[in-house]
Amino acid sequence: MTRQIIRLTGEDRVPFLQGLVTNDVSRAPCWAALLTPQGKYLADFLVVPEGDALLVDVDARLAEDLVRRLSMYKLRSKVALEVVDKPVACGTGPMPEGAIPDPRHPALGWRHYGAEGDDGTDWDAIRVEYCIPETLVELIPNDTFILEVGFERLHGVDFRKGCYVGQEVTARMKHKTELRKGLTVLRIEGEAPVGTPITANGREVGTVFTQSGGRAIAHVRHDRVAPDMQAGEARLFPA
Repeated sequence: MTRQIIRLTGEDRVPFLQGLVTNDVSRAPCWAALLTPQGKYLADFLVVPEGDALLVDVDARLAEDLVRRLSMYKLRSKVALEVVDKPVACGTGPMPEGAIPDPRHPALGWRHYGAEGDDGTDWDAIRVEYCIPETLVELIPNDTFILEVGFERLHGVDFRKGCYVGQEVTARMKHKTELRKGLTVLRIEGEAPVGTPITANGREVGTVFTQSGGRAIAHVRHDRVAPDMQAGEARLFPA
């Protein structure tokens, strides 16, 4: 897990980020995302207060694009963005002094900023157990809709905080009677590369992603889930 820290300083740092991302950063630490105006995912990150700054903890592969996009929105806001060299440790054992609980789910343990290391936790097993999406695996820029991948369940979106980029589309999806698509956990026999299409009865059901311990996270059309499905050479079944 390679992370990059973006440090936001300046008196407008909270209102600046508050008007852009899905969660209420005034209650940080929190998990949030930046969306397109059409409501599609661009990046997810943790927002963590540190003195007179906010730390944005993002997958390193998305950091450069996230800095570019945040800078584009800065305009006259009194805020400065800086990529800093700050290690991130994480684990599920006893929480070190100065660490914070991961705000998404208790099973994800803790994160410690300024320290290095990982206690050997099988993160894929935890994510499959609790159906937690991962950056650039289940969370795909310019494609994913956050409510289909569990952002509400995992405390990544606040529907009372006011406007943010992509808020109108996300709110409309929230108030639909039922989402037709979304992440679920299926049983799997065999293995399939991440991104393999799932089919049943000659129709496409969805896509299989992270796999661990005979189960898999999949993004599916709920009305097409069948008792016996295929993904390449693997077979899948409702959990």
